[in-house]
Amino acid sequence: MSSIVYINDKLMLSNYSSQDIRMKKNEMRCKVTLLVFFITVIFFLATLSGCTTQQKNTIKIEGAFALTPMMEKWTSEYKKIHPEINIDINANGAGAGMANALNKLCDIGMVSREIHQSEIDRGAFWVSVVKDAVVATINTNNPVINTILSAGVTQQQFKDIFITGNIKTWGQLIGDESITQNIVVYIRSDSCGAAETWAQYLGDYKQNDLGAKVELDRISAVNGDNTLAATIQREQYGIGFNNIAFVYTKTLEDGSMVPADGFLPIPIDLNENGILDEDELVYANRSSIVAAINNNVYPSPPARPLYLVTSKNFTGIVKDFVHWILVEGQQYVLETGYVPLSDSVITTQVQYLESGTRPEIQ
Repeated sequence: MSSIVYINDKLMLSNYSSQDIRMKKNEMRCKVTLLVFFITVIFFLATLSGCTTQQKNTIKIEGAFALTPMMEKWTSEYKKIHPEINIDINANGAGAGMANALNKLCDIGMVSREIHQSEIDRGAFWVSVVKDAVVATINTNNPVINTILSAGVTQQQFKDIFITGNIKTWGQLIGDESITQNIVVYIRSDSCGAAETWAQYLGDYKQNDLGAKVELDRISAVNGDNTLAATIQREQYGIGFNNIAFVYTKTLEDGSMVPADGFLPIPIDLNENGILDEDELVYANRSSIVAAINNNVYPSPPARPLYLVTSKNFTGIVKDFVHWILVEGQQYVLETGYVPLSDSVITTQVQYLESGTRPEIQ
């Protein structure tokens, strides 16, 4: 029996029976389904192959500005012996580095503060790799610069500038009422280890406490260590804080590294006697401040260890790279302006790395 079918929207007679037509339709559906299946499998395998290649050859690192110059040096040296490994570095703050490591958006998070219990509970695993410090900074054209460089500033005075807001003018800081210019306090807008460490030095405070009680017309927040350094360089009445890697960036003819033009670290009057003693004069160049950190002359905080963090534990090429940093990479630490870890600390960190466990993690 002939049946009516539509071909290209045209009505035509067919010599096929209705049963034949149903069979051919089912056959066609099977072929289309099988074709779609094969296309999907091929696409999935191609995607998986690309991801596997990336995982084998690329290490993605994000986080603290404080650790970025050191990481760039380590990366440069490591790629000389492992040119097949790609290492991507993004300085976006310790908070972002920690968050992205825990969310597995990067392989390594650079963190320049202590690891929080809440982060440990979420699976943070870390090793310390180097030490550095945060210093307060001041513009070189500040009206009281000479007094500050000879007398220093005490911890309580720093607290009254950054935390309580009780010291409001530069004249009030040095006891000269004739100097009335306001102290303009610059802090960090991004979640960062430098701010957290500086706040801890001032009395076990948190980053959010910095500037919280300072009048709005005397407080400003900027994003990034480099931006804060550049801000103090141009702001005559500003005060801020920076990691030393972003302060000591100018190279003299003798090879020594000194503070960049336009700003200087503010010395701490450690014994609070109103004058900087010889052992407190440690800020002239990078070598002297590094030696002070290494010898525990400069207090901790604001000196602190810097960490590499991941989710659960380091594995594969990421683990190999971190192991190299702890063992071979320490030879590049001093020349890059950081403080190397002691042999005993390195041994302990390698043990943590190899075992994938730490005593803080239950």
